[in-house]
Amino acid sequence: MLPSEIKTLSPQCELHVIDIPTIDGNLEKLLDKFLVAICEGDSDSELSLVKLRLRNFFEDKRKNTKMGAIAEFFVHLYLQENGYKQEFLFFNLEEGSIKKGFDGFFSKDSNTFLLESKSGSIKSKKISHKDKLKSAYSDLENYVSGKSEKGKNNPWKNAYNHASHVDVGTEKSIRKKIKKLQDNFDLGDYSNIKDFNIIPCSTIFLDGAWDNGMTSEILVDYEFISKFSGNTVKAVCVTKESIEIFFNYLGK
Repeated sequence: MLPSEIKTLSPQCELHVIDIPTIDGNLEKLLDKFLVAICEGDSDSELSLVKLRLRNFFEDKRKNTKMGAIAEFFVHLYLQENGYKQEFLFFNLEEGSIKKGFDGFFSKDSNTFLLESKSGSIKSKKISHKDKLKSAYSDLENYVSGKSEKGKNNPWKNAYNHASHVDVGTEKSIRKKIKKLQDNFDLGDYSNIKDFNIIPCSTIFLDGAWDNGMTSEILVDYEFISKFSGNTVKAVCVTKESIEIFFNYLGK
């Protein structure tokens, strides 16, 4: 399993902090268990083939893109392990392209959750989990309110297309909910972030030299999360040793 330290700020607000200094035998088994489902849903592909597809996906990507995708992947892994159903495919429907809109749409116990992931290298100037979480929250807020600086692309359209894929297996009631949000967005009837369950995420890569500093910092300075609006807020912070440890796993 992926061990986490959880701080409860209120019944509606939590911080989950995860350290990944290495991919040991237990984590490798967890990856083997969920990798196909994360990437392709309920497909019949063999694990070795999906690993190959992932390697090919990353082959021509820039380092920042690799970090972003790996960061998303491990958050998806953590949520799947904890009983959340992924209502999308990690692989985009457009071959080789980056997913548009929300980084994740999940369900659990009849509730739905919006996820946004931000990541970066320890070598970046003044990087912190706090700033990354604030950025992820801001993007979620702007997406649903139609104020995203990334343009007026309807984020619900991509969410609906993924949820409609047969291998995702999304319940009809959830698809109808997303479709209604998509239609309202096109009509200029935008939403408020306070009405959604949200999962803002931060991942920091340490570039090969493990250090507890990033984790220690967020564990003593996390009260700002209580100011995030949302029906519920689950903030997730991951500190990872490097991107290479994942590529080493994919190469096995």
